[in-house]
Amino acid sequence: MAENKKVDKEKYLDEIEDSIRTIGILTSGGDAPGMNAAIRAVVRRALAKGLKVRGIRRGYHGLLKEEIIDMSARDVSDIIERGGTVLQTARCKTMRTEEGQQKAAAICKKYGIDGLVVIGGDGSFAGAQKLANLGVNTIGIPGTIDLDIACTDYTIGFDTAVNTAMEAIDKVRDTSTSHERCSIIEVMGRDAGYLALWCGIANGAEKILMPEEKDYDEQALIEDILANKKRGKKNYIIINAEGVGDSINMAKRIEEATGIETRATILGHMQRGGSPTCKDRVYASTMGALAVDLLCKGASNRVVGYRHGEFIDFDVDEALAMTKGIDEYQFEICNSLCNS
Repeated sequence: MAENKKVDKEKYLDEIEDSIRTIGILTSGGDAPGMNAAIRAVVRRALAKGLKVRGIRRGYHGLLKEEIIDMSARDVSDIIERGGTVLQTARCKTMRTEEGQQKAAAICKKYGIDGLVVIGGDGSFAGAQKLANLGVNTIGIPGTIDLDIACTDYTIGFDTAVNTAMEAIDKVRDTSTSHERCSIIEVMGRDAGYLALWCGIANGAEKILMPEEKDYDEQALIEDILANKKRGKKNYIIINAEGVGDSINMAKRIEEATGIETRATILGHMQRGGSPTCKDRVYASTMGALAVDLLCKGASNRVVGYRHGEFIDFDVDEALAMTKGIDEYQFEICNSLCNS
């Protein structure tokens, strides 16, 4: 039996000899809870297939600086429950240049990296796309708390971030009720309002402000705050997306117009930290394993996604060309619940 397994493994290695022997992995852009689960899955799935794994520290910046290390199963022990990324991450302007892209591809070849797994957002995938065009097989995994990658219904970190924000907003509501305040809580998301929308529904907010909504009517908001106060409401919670911003000045204007004490709370980077939820651990692990499987099948210039209950993959060119907006029905439901 042991001899048969040895023969099978040797046969498998012969089959991939001319394709993938060493996989590199990096995390790029903003960190997200669950990235470590994906890293762990890539490393252990690849090792189980008889491949070597090289970790690249600090994303594309580290790749260009040759911050490359060999990774073993032990290197990814006890990281699945940790937030952030053990490989660290960074943004890299040089990778947007042709010179930087050529250098990155040459370094991959120097270190024998036949396939590269890139965990990050659209900007990270654009870098992977360039490397694929230069002969490095690449697979992208969506990692961002913003949920703003168009080809997928799920991104690593969103579930943890939205739960972190939800729990914080519940606490703010407690003290807001005690003092009969209006509270503006600003959540992250850059130019996307998914965190704001989900928290608005989950926290029963009175108002949600999102960049997708374009201009909001501040006078109408002030009138609604006063109407709620007249009906005996003890608090008024506004979830404000990062893409709208200006929470502190908005609080000053509302307090001046209503006479109701108004406080702004900017949750900030706490939403990126913390131990990932079960969903982020399981989905990130699945995506990491799938990325390795795709590389072993000879795939390149692909990005893993999750749609309609299935883990799938897209051509990176196709994925980057997609657009994504807030679900109109979900937004309508949110507004009807807020205004009831």
